Amino acid sequence: MSIRNIFTIPVLLAASAMAQETGGGAEEAASAASCLGGGGIMGLLPIVAMVGIFYFLIIRPQQKQSKRMKEMRDSMQKGNNVVTSGGIHGVITNIKGDIVTVRIADSVKIDVDRTALTILGEEVSSTCKTC
Repeated sequence: MSIRNIFTIPVLLAASAMAQETGGGAEEAASAASCLGGGGIMGLLPIVAMVGIFYFLIIRPQQKQSKRMKEMRDSMQKGNNVVTSGGIHGVITNIKGDIVTVRIADSVKIDVDRTALTILGEEVSSTCKTC
């Protein structure tokens, strides 16, 4: 039994009793009942609309972004330019499972988790000395 029914039943009983006392009959009791809960599907419409708005404005774009990031992380190769979530720019030199080795300067390599890479750029040629 919902909260709405808990409050509606005593009010309906009171309206019915009052209508019988005044001699109004069933018509007044029916009008009192229709005022309390006659919304039906129209009462649910705002809630359904809000759920739809939240889905299309918040949930769906987040799912699309997660899918793009997963595809990007799955397509990583040696020689790709990357940017970590901390803002470090570098070039992928080795991929071992979820650990990616990134060269950020000459003779400076760091190991980062695959999920820490946020931007994937184009491949760098092996003859590039300034990259």
